Amino acid sequence: MEHKILLKKIELVTHNVLHLVTEKPKDYSFTPGQATELSIDKEGFREQKRPFTFTNLPTDNELEFTIKMYPSHDGVTEQLGHLEVGDTLLIGDAWGAIKYEGEGAFIAGGAGITPFISILKDLNRQGNLNGHTLFFANKTEKDIIYKKNLEAWLGDAFHNILSEENHETYPHGYIDKEYLNSKGFNTSQKVYLCGPPPMMDALQSELYAMDVSKKQLVAEELS
Repeated sequence: MEHKILLKKIELVTHNVLHLVTEKPKDYSFTPGQATELSIDKEGFREQKRPFTFTNLPTDNELEFTIKMYPSHDGVTEQLGHLEVGDTLLIGDAWGAIKYEGEGAFIAGGAGITPFISILKDLNRQGNLNGHTLFFANKTEKDIIYKKNLEAWLGDAFHNILSEENHETYPHGYIDKEYLNSKGFNTSQKVYLCGPPPMMDALQSELYAMDVSKKQLVAEELS
């Protein structure tokens, strides 16, 4: 079912990531981690639907989306940057395989953090964040989405790694077996994965090499 929603707030949370706050359709529901197909309610864009994750709580009175823009793509995400309060968007019903299935580690790359925002918010609301860990890979420090929030929620259980910046606080490189072992990664827990396809493929191989089973993995799609 398609719903038309009013844009109530739009702001940048990093140099290239937007935070959108919209109306919430009556009786609309989703599970933390789920997404919807969203399009811009303007000529030439209504049929250009793209999947975006909800980053609010299901109990909130509004919907929130945290979306990375790609200006060079000249597409939907680029156009989102030109929206104004009062514009309308189109969304479908909620869908997605990522949902909370128990204590574990969240591993995200770039905008892949977005399905975990609502899950972590919900765990924080319940006071149940202890025992969870977040490993977050980005190109540079300025790319870290909601850095202050994640630090406040997770403290020392929040681990960053940067691939294109030598930083005095964060290690340089990628999330792999060696990196996870150095952080005391628990191979017996659930592992939540979301990131670019090359990262997802590489990480699955690394995790299987660490004796993490496929049934422990929670992701939108596994190879």
